[in-house]
Amino acid sequence: MLENQKQAEVLWPRLVANKLFRKTSGSHAFVADFPAADDDDDIVFGTEADGGGGCSPDADASRCVKRARPHERNKTLKYKLFASTWNVGGVAPPDGLDLSDWLDGGDDDGPYDMYVLGFQEVVPLRARNVLGADKKRVGMRWIELTRAALNRSHSQRSRGGGGGKQKVHPVRDGGGGELGREYRCVVSKQMVGILLTVWVRSDLRRFVRRPSVSCVGCGVMGCLGNKGGVSVRFWLHDTSFCFVCCHLASGGREGDEAHRNANATEILSRTTFPRGHALNLPLPQNILDHDRVILLGDLNYRISLPEAKTRLLVERQDWKTLLENDQLRAEVCRGGAFQGWSEGPIGFSPTYKYHPNSDAYYGCATAARGRNKRRAPAWCDRVLWRGAGLAQTRYDRCESRLSDHRPVRAVFAVEVDAPGDLNSLRSFFMSERFDRDQMLLRKDDVNSARFGDTL
Repeated sequence: MLENQKQAEVLWPRLVANKLFRKTSGSHAFVADFPAADDDDDIVFGTEADGGGGCSPDADASRCVKRARPHERNKTLKYKLFASTWNVGGVAPPDGLDLSDWLDGGDDDGPYDMYVLGFQEVVPLRARNVLGADKKRVGMRWIELTRAALNRSHSQRSRGGGGGKQKVHPVRDGGGGELGREYRCVVSKQMVGILLTVWVRSDLRRFVRRPSVSCVGCGVMGCLGNKGGVSVRFWLHDTSFCFVCCHLASGGREGDEAHRNANATEILSRTTFPRGHALNLPLPQNILDHDRVILLGDLNYRISLPEAKTRLLVERQDWKTLLENDQLRAEVCRGGAFQGWSEGPIGFSPTYKYHPNSDAYYGCATAARGRNKRRAPAWCDRVLWRGAGLAQTRYDRCESRLSDHRPVRAVFAVEVDAPGDLNSLRSFFMSERFDRDQMLLRKDDVNSARFGDTL
């Protein structure tokens, strides 16, 4: 009896914190651009209960499930996906901040089709921000800056601005052809300081189905959202995508990598999405069940070398020796974390830790108790992926000096399964829109019959 009482005393703070976290995080709500006919710029909140809220009215449930169709041939479409992670260090975006250099406008083959952007520490990780509800304003500011930069970049490209030979890319938005409408937010979700936002070209939005979100907190008491992961998923045509933005446990002491491994395991195991009821067929529920998965964020893995040697190797740009002692790669090799995941070759300087507004790495600072707190350079910010149909074509960093981290960017060539003409027709007859139209027709027939009886 006494033992059970002691166990309850230990567990109750975590249970209370878990309830508070679930209440404040709004785990089912997300932000998206709705393709409303009257005002395409409306930002509204959707929930998973209504199928994600971001689906168009004619959302096709039959497309939301991968099924073998041996007698029907699907076609494969190719898209370009831009993925980036940035720990902004709790710095509020200043007025006039232009994100165009970070987001890039695309290459000579045209703009990117999809942007996946993960932020960490969009608010300082103080107790008030972890437990309080007033932390969305800064996140919305980052979303609006992203919108402005993406559409400004595309507008300049479409007009052929700048020197040299330019390619003009026609506007493909069927809603009036305004250049500023070219990218729409599919889904955005914030948990404390972690923000994940996904954007697609406006002409692709009608092919996006069933967006939903999931949050896992791994911070204080093992459940609060100062550390953890935010995941979003949806279908593009007949292919399921899942994107995960993580902020794992910090610390440069020996053995701290075990905490990061535990965080990663928790995020991958505890993240769940609604199964849905599309034609009574189960939808992917876990991260690894999806066709294409990209995980990015401040994973916080360090370099297992003495600080002085690490700094010397950084000055020499000896990336080979440094990467041989990179904790993330070591943990993947020994099976401690992220087995089966891929990462592109790293050919850029460590992204952490810098003096803000400087190109100088952080040396040491005197902590409140007089101890020296060391911050050796490391590749804390990473982009990983898994699943067939993903090929990384670029992996680099951006030189923004806003925070003590540098953003990391990756570009992928993505293959997506799409139904052929026969499948499109078949999908329509099995869709919610067809059922709804049939009900309206039956209702009209009944009303007409009643009207005829009264004559």
